[in-house]
Amino acid sequence: QVQLVESGGGLVQPGGSLRLSCTASGSTSDYYAIGWFRQAPGKEREGVLCTSSADGSTYYADSVKGRFTISRDNAKNTVYLQMNSLKPEDTAIYYCATDSYAVGSSCLVAGSWGQGTQVTVSS
Repeated sequence: QVQLVESGGGLVQPGGSLRLSCTASGSTSDYYAIGWFRQAPGKEREGVLCTSSADGSTYYADSVKGRFTISRDNAKNTVYLQMNSLKPEDTAIYYCATDSYAVGSSCLVAGSWGQGTQVTVSS
């Protein structure tokens, strides 16, 4: 099994940026197809980005398209979520997960989840 740890969350003003990290340990052979999700108070968990099952490219939710990007450092077993032009609506706990693929307009998870990191966008 792979264990995931998210980090990099915090408090940021609207329009600011944050970079979240998802670092794997344990069975890193299970560290693939990393997706990012978020859950705001009173709302269901939603997919932010994941791997397209159609062509392997990155699927972005409409709400974050053009503002969020994913990158990786394989030597560090880490995937990054770069978040720019942050809005108050982006406030949520952010989670990473393995074996996450886009099916239609939804991101599904068949692997493991991290514990989450809090992102708060507020003046």
